[in-house]
Amino acid sequence: MRLYSGSSEQFIRDTIQNQISEKLREAFFYYFRYNPSPSEVGSWRNSLRAIKDIFQDAKLMDHGVILEYQLPLMSRRLDCMICGRDVDSRDSAIIIELKQWDKCQESHGENEVISWVGGDYRELLHPSVQVGRYKMYLQDTHTEFYDSTNPIDLKACAYLHNYNCDTDDAIFAQKFKESISEFPLFTADDVDSLKKYLTGKLEKGEGLEVLQRIEKSKYRPSKKLMQHVGNVIKGKPEYILLDDQLIVYDKVLSILKNGFHNKQKFVLIVKGGPGTGKSVIAINLMADLSLLNYNTQYATGSRAFTQTLWQAIGARASTQFKYFNSYMDSEYNSVDVLLCDEAHRIREVSHNRFTPIQKRTNKPQVEELINTSKVSLFFIDDDQVVRPGEIGSTAFIKNKAEEMNCKIEEYVLDIQFRCSGSEAFINWINNTLGIHKTPNVLWNSKEEEFDFKILKSPIDVENEIRQKEQVGFSARMMAGFCWKWSMPTRDGHLINDVVIDEYQRPWNAKPEAKKLVPGIPKAPLWAYDPAGIDQIGCIYTAQGFEFDYAGVIFGNDLKYNFENQEWIGIRENSADGVVKRSNDKFIDLVKNTYRVLLTRGMQGCYVYFMDKDTEYFFKSRMD
Repeated sequence: MRLYSGSSEQFIRDTIQNQISEKLREAFFYYFRYNPSPSEVGSWRNSLRAIKDIFQDAKLMDHGVILEYQLPLMSRRLDCMICGRDVDSRDSAIIIELKQWDKCQESHGENEVISWVGGDYRELLHPSVQVGRYKMYLQDTHTEFYDSTNPIDLKACAYLHNYNCDTDDAIFAQKFKESISEFPLFTADDVDSLKKYLTGKLEKGEGLEVLQRIEKSKYRPSKKLMQHVGNVIKGKPEYILLDDQLIVYDKVLSILKNGFHNKQKFVLIVKGGPGTGKSVIAINLMADLSLLNYNTQYATGSRAFTQTLWQAIGARASTQFKYFNSYMDSEYNSVDVLLCDEAHRIREVSHNRFTPIQKRTNKPQVEELINTSKVSLFFIDDDQVVRPGEIGSTAFIKNKAEEMNCKIEEYVLDIQFRCSGSEAFINWINNTLGIHKTPNVLWNSKEEEFDFKILKSPIDVENEIRQKEQVGFSARMMAGFCWKWSMPTRDGHLINDVVIDEYQRPWNAKPEAKKLVPGIPKAPLWAYDPAGIDQIGCIYTAQGFEFDYAGVIFGNDLKYNFENQEWIGIRENSADGVVKRSNDKFIDLVKNTYRVLLTRGMQGCYVYFMDKDTEYFFKSRMD
């Protein structure tokens, strides 16, 4: 997706005639179904006029220009890309990151500076670092830049058109020397240098043919966390951290670099919806900090997620990958960095019915976690609470950290890596389920890369899922918790609990099941083991995981009432005893459950609705 593409000559003409920002605004509304903010429109107007002057003065008139180009399989967009052919007739393209900054200050972060943006001083990635990572990401996912007989030569630079440098300016600090060398940074004083840089790499023009190659090419399937986590932990880089992800990563390194001399505890709260890369940051930190000999541990509240990490990493993982309730007896500050993934699953206390009476305390679980570590990171999605006992929320963790005199930092991840990078799909699900009001009231399946379908039967859904799996994609069937979950038979076979007319399938194995016939994965490994495709996953085995394609059976525990125009929860249709007893929280927990299930897919989601009014309501919100 891009908001504008065409010849450089047309771009220059549109900008001279003051049409470019309006064309971008119209395209933005067409794709996202709401208007961009006035500040974004103003940014387009100012920055594109500045780069237009460069193109015009450098006589780059026979080139292709793409504006606001969405990176493959994620929601981040490039400001500008210009393409053409170099002196040797090689197809070439240059990403140009445009900034309106006029000054900046030094930051302790390895890759950051501080600049005035959005009415406040903020810690931001250095422009050369930012655009360099966009380049690396594009080369990792876009076939025309790496997988052809004549790959397009890709370069990247940044242009700060309002920036006049002072002596010893922070933006040219020594720590950025390597990034600036590879991904040049040009300020308002460097117009001639920028012109020379562009013309030297795009001398022959003929850019429209290169532009068509970029727009028509295929994308490599995105990396799935569990398939690569082992290599990450072994020190083999698998992911490119972008924008806010890298800022969070660098903040942790900065805290550690400055030491713990004043015994100040740090709490970092990292918020983000499904697919914003929370676990990717956590895994990268886990790997790199361990290699730097920091005592780093990774905790979750999910048995399935934790045991799958153990499986992916190997036997030594259990010493560093633990559960939230593993820290009841831990010593104060015994861990340097504690990474709390899926922190929304934090419970009130750590003990349960199996804990010996003498070991039970009323100390809050979040207090145990903060006590244990010098630096605590909580990765959280406030809308993924699916059980009444889960109380982890941004406000709750922040209040407890304040009580404990911690220094608190908050970050919000807004890059979307799941659902083919479609923020629109996540927003549409939130809106349709009545979880949050968002601008995305309608879903336009024809214009989006994410493959969302409503099918006539669960058999149709499963057929689609199996077809995807047979050609190499990861795919799973999931359902709302509307059927009992039986123990296996004495000989280890699963029982077909999920029955819809002639469709009959078993849930994945129960966690407490001890005997299973060969070929049936244990419950925690259902999402990771290829044989998991033969069972239906429930929320407790699916949460925290991602697949290329998700098949979802939307049960009768949540229905839309057209007469009253509201969602209603049907307790008697739920088989989840704990959620059924949650009183007034029932409907919100079930809504969150379906939000989680519907957003597990990286590239597509296929749904069967048992209740036809609910199906019609979803269809009424599809354009």
